[in-house]
Amino acid sequence: MERYICIHGHFYQPPRENPWLEAVEIQDSAHPYHDWNERVTAECYAPNSAARIVDGDGRVMDIVSIYARISFNFGPTLLSWMESFAPEIYQSILLADRQSIEWRSGHGNAIAQVYNHMIMPLASERDKRSQVIWGIRDFESRFGRFPEGMWLAETAVDLDTLEVLAEEGIRFTILAPHQADKVRKLGGTKWRNVRGANIDPSMAYLCRLPSGRKINIFFYDGTISQAVAFEKLLNRGEEFAHRLLSGFSEFRQWPQLLHIATDGETYGHHHKYGDMALAYALNYLEENGLARITNYGEYLEKHPPVQEVRILENTSWSCCHGTERWQSDCGCNSGGNPGWNQAWRAPLRSALDMLRDRLAEGYALKAGEYLRDPWFARDDYISVVLDRSEETIDTFIRRHALRELTRDELPEVFGLLEIQRQSMLMYTSCGWFFDEISGLETTQILKYAGRAIQLAEKLLPGTYEESFLETLSEAESNLPEYENGQRVYEAFVKPSMIDLVKVGAHYAVSSVFEDYIDEAEIYSYRIDREEFHQLGSGQSVFAVGKINIRSTVTLESGDVSFCVVYFGNHAVYGGVRSFLGEQEFETMKNETLKVFADGDLAEIVRLMDRHFGMHNYSVRDLFRDEQRKILGLMTDKALTDFDQQYLKLYENSRGLMGILRDTGTPVQGRFITTAEIALNLELRKSFEMERVDLEGVGRILAEMKDWNVSLDFVDLEFLIRRKIERMMEKFRGNPENTDPLEELCRLMEFFAEIPVELNYWKTQNIWFEMAKTEYARFFAYSHAGEENGVRWVEEFGKLGDLLGFATQIVIPGS
Repeated sequence: MERYICIHGHFYQPPRENPWLEAVEIQDSAHPYHDWNERVTAECYAPNSAARIVDGDGRVMDIVSIYARISFNFGPTLLSWMESFAPEIYQSILLADRQSIEWRSGHGNAIAQVYNHMIMPLASERDKRSQVIWGIRDFESRFGRFPEGMWLAETAVDLDTLEVLAEEGIRFTILAPHQADKVRKLGGTKWRNVRGANIDPSMAYLCRLPSGRKINIFFYDGTISQAVAFEKLLNRGEEFAHRLLSGFSEFRQWPQLLHIATDGETYGHHHKYGDMALAYALNYLEENGLARITNYGEYLEKHPPVQEVRILENTSWSCCHGTERWQSDCGCNSGGNPGWNQAWRAPLRSALDMLRDRLAEGYALKAGEYLRDPWFARDDYISVVLDRSEETIDTFIRRHALRELTRDELPEVFGLLEIQRQSMLMYTSCGWFFDEISGLETTQILKYAGRAIQLAEKLLPGTYEESFLETLSEAESNLPEYENGQRVYEAFVKPSMIDLVKVGAHYAVSSVFEDYIDEAEIYSYRIDREEFHQLGSGQSVFAVGKINIRSTVTLESGDVSFCVVYFGNHAVYGGVRSFLGEQEFETMKNETLKVFADGDLAEIVRLMDRHFGMHNYSVRDLFRDEQRKILGLMTDKALTDFDQQYLKLYENSRGLMGILRDTGTPVQGRFITTAEIALNLELRKSFEMERVDLEGVGRILAEMKDWNVSLDFVDLEFLIRRKIERMMEKFRGNPENTDPLEELCRLMEFFAEIPVELNYWKTQNIWFEMAKTEYARFFAYSHAGEENGVRWVEEFGKLGDLLGFATQIVIPGS
């Protein structure tokens, strides 16, 4: 009988965007990357777009796309981030789906996901529908086709959710084996109990729904999926392949489907080189004709269900108590904090449910003044979320407005719709998954709630925050310093809240450090500079002006006036407020300009206090990324001075340290610390040079070894990797010039001898691409006896060898 294998990867990161800025801000815990999206992309999503297949010696024989060979889904919010910040990887995912359509009988590998990973059995009826519709629409906008399947967050399921999937045209979903209740043959009468994960996972099942609709369900192989995720099955690709094959049975008399499902991050992020094990396993299975690699859509077309199933409602793949992990202290947690409890989960959900219902009631009444059907408009709002162009906004308004809306009414309409978007984002499942209410994932969903509350208290009658916090205060933290959910909200959410004046404050303070054009963008805000004056005197810089700020999300806009002075070092003082009129602005402007020109800085501060009152701002009020950038500028001089002092101290002490060591006298720790800092600085400077002095680098490394001081491995690897990648990009841009190629070979030979494990992933990709696109041309030049061609072929093959390629396979004849 035929044997099919399907691997499913659920690729997902929780939304991390600041809900006021619509951007992921810097996360120091992800160092050396900007944030965790970027880090997991580097460790997982990128490697799976170009996974290595290696030989027995660990040399690369081929580079393949995992996405073109497995079934997968990506969280829509993750793809949205990737489209802007990892566009090459994003495009490779879309391309892989198109390739899979050609390979899999017209069925693409990609399936959709409920929009922001909401636990569907715990969602309201409206949210269920919007999550599915938004997931479908997002998928269509990216992959250019309707999704056959849809992934449910945590595979959490109930019949109502399946009804929505079926009604919206979804053909199948994927569940864990323990979520099946009973099965029977199609047309049969007798049900067989399969509780306890006793369902046969080797086929598709039909699920008949109460409405009369139907949906297909695949139940993955739980034992092998568990081994992939939590055992060491990804250590060797061939072992992985044989473990997959062990899921087949000679006693089954039908075309068997062996399929597993895990978090996609298993392949590379959770298990380093897991992508390579997967690539090898799939290649091994196909090359040896052991099974046909397929996806769910293809298998379903070729082998429709012959049995039907009933599900166990309110179950999931990651909580043995059903869906309790997202609403109670069920005992499921990360296991890393003994003695903690998760009793906070219940009041958190209660607070959000109460807020959601009040927001829904207020939205329906208020939006009903502008929109024909507020809930249909909410379902369609995903079109604007995906494309906030004026054309899309105009189309949306023409489709849904009761009448022609004024310019002042549009911000109300989109503010109301944003209340609803934020009220869905606040149910992202990760908020309950981990151990502590003050954790990053929970504070993130509280920020979505905070944004919804801020908009509601501006656009809807009544107050929302007070009652929300009253219920949230019942959620007790495991950490004494936070006490409860209310304190967590006050510590992490309230300081994050932004309005137009705070955006203006960011613009004002940063304007003395960088030049803005007349029409600038700061995250999700557009800034039109209406008037701006800047003066300098010594270290001091003074700026005064007025700007118009417009949110690209809600379309809210307003004029802001400001005055800011930079005294040098870290001292910045600014006044910012809503524009009070031309006369007031002209008076403030003229007075402050004159006083600064006179050099009376103390009087400037008094004038700013008089004109702006308590509306004062400093570097502390900058958004995190710009704040980090400006603080970097402020500290650069001090750090440069420190660096010079350390280098001087080490240079002056080197001889003495040598004598102490040679005479057997202990070298004091302060000497060793100075040596470590100074030598790492010298090493960094060496690699920042256009042409690296390898002899000098060798000397530095030898000294570090002599003094037994540590290399700054993380920063050094990042620096060297980026340098190599830039050189490889330069070579790709002008392949006729062999100078960069020869320099790359020189560096790579040296790097093979230093104690730093370098990540050559991107460099290898470029080399592999050029081996396919450029090598034949230069090989022909070489064969014709052209000197440059001979040198190119020789050096290119040498570089491939240094990068770890089995060059005789990748470029035959090399």
